[in-house]
Amino acid sequence: MVERGSDQKRITKILNKVEVLGNRLPDPAVIFLLALISVWVMSALLSSVEFGALDPRSNTAISVENLLTGAALADFLSRMVTIFTGFAPLGVVLVAMLGVGVAEHSGFINAGIKRMLDITPAKLLTPGVILVAIVSHTATDAGYVLVIPLAGIVFYGVGRHPLAGIAAAFAGVSGGFSANFVPSAIDPLLQGFTQTSARLLDPAIQVNPLNNWLFTSVSSVLIVAIGWYLTDKVIEPKLKDTSVDGDPEEIPQIHPLNDRENRALKIASLVMLAGIALLVAVLVPGSSPLRAPDGELASFAAPIMGSIVPLIFLLFIIPGTVYGYMAGTFSCSRDVINAMSKAMQGMSYYIVMAFFCALFIDAFSKSNLGTLLAVQGATLLKAMNLPSMVTIVGIIFLTAFVNLFVGSASAKWALLGPIFVPMLMQLGISPDLTQAAYRVGDSGSNIITPLMPYFPLVVVYCQRYVKNAGIGTLLSLMLPYSITILIAWTLFMLAYWGLGIPLGLQSSYVYPAM
Repeated sequence: MVERGSDQKRITKILNKVEVLGNRLPDPAVIFLLALISVWVMSALLSSVEFGALDPRSNTAISVENLLTGAALADFLSRMVTIFTGFAPLGVVLVAMLGVGVAEHSGFINAGIKRMLDITPAKLLTPGVILVAIVSHTATDAGYVLVIPLAGIVFYGVGRHPLAGIAAAFAGVSGGFSANFVPSAIDPLLQGFTQTSARLLDPAIQVNPLNNWLFTSVSSVLIVAIGWYLTDKVIEPKLKDTSVDGDPEEIPQIHPLNDRENRALKIASLVMLAGIALLVAVLVPGSSPLRAPDGELASFAAPIMGSIVPLIFLLFIIPGTVYGYMAGTFSCSRDVINAMSKAMQGMSYYIVMAFFCALFIDAFSKSNLGTLLAVQGATLLKAMNLPSMVTIVGIIFLTAFVNLFVGSASAKWALLGPIFVPMLMQLGISPDLTQAAYRVGDSGSNIITPLMPYFPLVVVYCQRYVKNAGIGTLLSLMLPYSITILIAWTLFMLAYWGLGIPLGLQSSYVYPAM
């Protein structure tokens, strides 16, 4: 028992040092600005270097584009506004938060959380939050704008540290990105790149969109178990001396519901359920306008996949408004608009960070530095000619490293797939297994890279409760999850492979399939 206590103190001490060092970094907005300047300088220095690497998507030589030429700077200035307004996470966050803000400031969310806490066993709160976070992947980025902030509210409502709830949800949403019981649009998206890559070697090969579904489903249990243990045994003990000193007006208070609020909650909940039922009724027919032309729902061609955020807006603002009027927190339309305004005020810091983040990501992509990094790393791994199992582990960790710099899962796989998939097919490893390895590596380091577009947003959630929370605070919270998920999930995959459990539908471990 004494040894376990000393281990906990040692871990806490290390994480506290990470937090202190991380918080000495400049403000996240400044970091993105410095990163932008660094990309400009590197692009100028490397633009004349011939690397001899080929872009697998176009089979053309990769060259670094100089962003400090007169023409490049003029182009940058002319596009600055559209770069910012076209930054995908910005629209997702703001539109969703308009609806969520009404539901929050009316009291609807707090009332719903209070009722949920009444029926949820305290011991199952952590795994419940992580499981919901994992399933939220089905609704694209909904987890970042809904589940993570709500997890902080839920933990705070039962007397636990809100940052522990935020960390647990962030680990489920982002660290366990490729773990899910429910198929989502990411499955056919990755499958498309995998099949295209495999056909470079075998033009007739077919890859099922759910070729990793069983593996990702079982992996959900692993991610929940890891998150549960780390949250309760590592993260919360670390946070015991971190006081909640945020603005009381910004911290949702969970209070007992009176009769009027109970009645308002019931009716508003029925309104929300009616909206969901209507949506399901519209989606069921094969000719639904929300389906893709081929009738698919879990396809990026399906309008429903592009409507997730507007639907979140509607499914929160309508019952939130109903609750507000019935509970007495709203008395006129101006109150609804004021609730939206308050929600946007809370996002002001994120908007500033998003501006510099958008400029950096655009420059990094335009310079081709990210493409060069991914391809050169993959080429080095291929040249090492390691045994199959070691190569799979190498792919996982190389992907995790590249993920620190190139956030988009589809963009990375578009670059790495044409190299990894044919290479491993020649070693007798199936495209299904290669894709599964990529998905493990793509998830593990999501939660420790400030360059991930939603990372600054999670920092903002933390600052709601702890004023001086910064990048170091969040890094120190998420580092144990990242390291443990990456190592444990890699070992789990090797064991899963060794037992020969199917990866998914019409999948195999070997090529050609037996």
